[in-house]
Amino acid sequence: MKKIEVKKGQIIQRTGDLNSKVYVVNSGLLRSYSVDEKGKEHIFMFAPEDWIIADNASRDEPCDLFIDALENSIIIQKEKGITPNHEVDKLVKRLKVLQGRIIMLLSAPAVERYEHFISTYPEIVQRVPQKMIASYLGITPQALSTLRREISEK
Repeated sequence: MKKIEVKKGQIIQRTGDLNSKVYVVNSGLLRSYSVDEKGKEHIFMFAPEDWIIADNASRDEPCDLFIDALENSIIIQKEKGITPNHEVDKLVKRLKVLQGRIIMLLSAPAVERYEHFISTYPEIVQRVPQKMIASYLGITPQALSTLRREISEK
């Protein structure tokens, strides 16, 4: 563990960085966020005192999130060091999927969210009601119906 002082506005992790770290906020305030292709920021989470903040990327994958300080802060940097096992691997995979979904819900257009849903869950598209798919996508069933019609017309 290593204590680090970070100044307000300092970026401690950038999208695309490898070897993501876990940070414990001793004092101050951090945030994690993504930036879409239009340059708009989408805040993923805030981390005040005694919170942990991290990207859910594995050591060999690029990070999805920026992490920066909103206040002068003191943080403790931890290397990711959970002993791997089958159950932990499943949990990490689930957290990675959830992180990606949240980022997408914040920033992607409905058509991209729908296409991602189909590629992520191709086997359940016909097994759940349209209203559940719409709920998952954060749109109304009517908007999903319109979206599906527009896609089929292309």
